[in-house]
Amino acid sequence: MKRLKLFVVGLILGAAFVSVAPDVHAESAPSAPIHLSVEQMRLAAELNLRNGRIDTALLFADALLKRDPKDVTALLIRAHALRIKMEYNASQEAARTVWRAADSDHHKYTAAMLMAQALSSDNKRTRAQLWLRRAAQVAPTPAHKNRVAQDFRYLQRRNPWQTNLSFTVQPSSNINNGSARDTSSLLYQILGPLTGGSEVVLGASSKALSGLETGVDVQTRYRFHQTERTAHDLRMALSYSTYQLSASAKRDLAEDDADRIARGEAPANIKGSDFAYGTVQIGYGFKKLREDRRGEFRLTADIGQSFYGGVRYNSYLRTNIGQSYYLTPKSKFDVGLSSDIRNGQRSADQEQLSLTAGLSRQLPGGDGLYLGTSASVVRSDAERLEYDEIRLRTGYLLGREVLGTALQFGISTSFRDYDVSPHDASGRRDFQISAEATATFKQIDYMGFNPTVSVIASTTNSNIGLYDVNRFGIGIGIASAF
Repeated sequence: MKRLKLFVVGLILGAAFVSVAPDVHAESAPSAPIHLSVEQMRLAAELNLRNGRIDTALLFADALLKRDPKDVTALLIRAHALRIKMEYNASQEAARTVWRAADSDHHKYTAAMLMAQALSSDNKRTRAQLWLRRAAQVAPTPAHKNRVAQDFRYLQRRNPWQTNLSFTVQPSSNINNGSARDTSSLLYQILGPLTGGSEVVLGASSKALSGLETGVDVQTRYRFHQTERTAHDLRMALSYSTYQLSASAKRDLAEDDADRIARGEAPANIKGSDFAYGTVQIGYGFKKLREDRRGEFRLTADIGQSFYGGVRYNSYLRTNIGQSYYLTPKSKFDVGLSSDIRNGQRSADQEQLSLTAGLSRQLPGGDGLYLGTSASVVRSDAERLEYDEIRLRTGYLLGREVLGTALQFGISTSFRDYDVSPHDASGRRDFQISAEATATFKQIDYMGFNPTVSVIASTTNSNIGLYDVNRFGIGIGIASAF
């Protein structure tokens, strides 16, 4: 191979000499044509490209493409050379042709990387990130995939657009937040203090209904101004979840409707979509790094509209200020204050003020630990919706994979106190505990995405049976590997 390279270099230099030397022997010694094989021309194109002789490399590449318009090596050289010449559209077209014509993962990987580079140089960073995901899918070795991940993070930091998209498919034992009880003491305020309310049988719609939840969540931001220490973002978000009732839930609701008809009442005709919930919001975000780079101040303000059962539920204004601070390189403290003002269309007006604090730490071995707490106060024009709440949360992330799977766990508990309840003279008190475990299957990778499975369980114990709630679900989703 070394001899071949020297031979080609010699031919190139010789050709250049012939082309520029004085034609003193033109009559007596006409120059003989130089013949190069296909492999020699490919090698010559590569050598010229590596040595910065871009135009010469293009001449060889174009000559090869006249012979074979689908010459993969020539197309790759052409794509690379045109990007250097800042002819980005032509570079992208050459890379796209290689992607379509390539018969090996190595060539597809190279084509996708060149396409991403050309798009990035052309300030089309979001499309460049998509092509990097294509490159990850066909990366021939783990080292090549690591290169993709590095380039993706580099682009992500510099792309003014950043979008997070998640899908959820989750069988659930309780899609309507229904009671775990068959009976409950109700209507204290209506029946009067002397009767102490009435223990009534709960209908099917008031009890837990099982089914399948499907949902999508899109969060995107556009960074319209940035300095070394500050960032200003336009924030947008969209979420929607809908449900399908299980066969047992449909049967229970049908029996309930039959009883209604027997009593001369109209059937409820409850469907899974009646519990569908969605939000649309837009807002502003501001971040500022400390001068010592050991923490970050943040401020967000969002306005939005929620929908329940396909109709407007409430509009809201949410604001948050917070500060993070690295106590050590591996320990971070975070504190925040948030406000949530809701104007109800099918619900009462509410105002919520919350204070949060959390500590995260990277443990020896790479594991991660999180401890957090929050206190909330909710006030409303409907007294029954006013409450105070304290919540504790902890999370644990395994730093090492188990059989190619990343694992994380979380536990939270909360106590909620309502001074007033229409169902009990002493008010209402809810104690909740929930646990979650999430597995991300790193060994299964498609375009830089890994499937996830989450197991979620929670139970709420209330002094009013209607609000005793048990929930169990298994969620299936995706997570970005980058």
